[in-house]
Amino acid sequence: MSASFSVEVVSPESVLYSGEATMVITRTLGGGEIAFQAGHAPFLGALDASHTRVFLADGAVEDIAVHGGFVEVSNDKVSLLSDTAEVASAIDVERARAAKERAEERLRHEHDAEATAALGRANARLSAAGHS
Repeated sequence: MSASFSVEVVSPESVLYSGEATMVITRTLGGGEIAFQAGHAPFLGALDASHTRVFLADGAVEDIAVHGGFVEVSNDKVSLLSDTAEVASAIDVERARAAKERAEERLRHEHDAEATAALGRANARLSAAGHS
């Protein structure tokens, strides 16, 4: 059994997860996916829109769509402070699919930073909900 550590995933609206975990996998801007386990070195990074996974001690996984913010690791605690975040069970899959289609359509015609960001958020939602 892996050692556990404290994890908090917080958005301005609510605390999405607070408890113990054995691993957290998320994505940072320009850095790709990163995994954190007990004893990880201190770390501070900017979060990208991604499907974040919190692995619980009982083997369950808490899937969360994270849309920007920061991750901080220190003293066996991982804190994700997100601009916006949603647990998988709260994601409206049909709405996320429609948002993805709208963003892809906009991007077919021209490069658009907002459409690129919208596509990233939609993909994070769909992945977290198991519909990538």
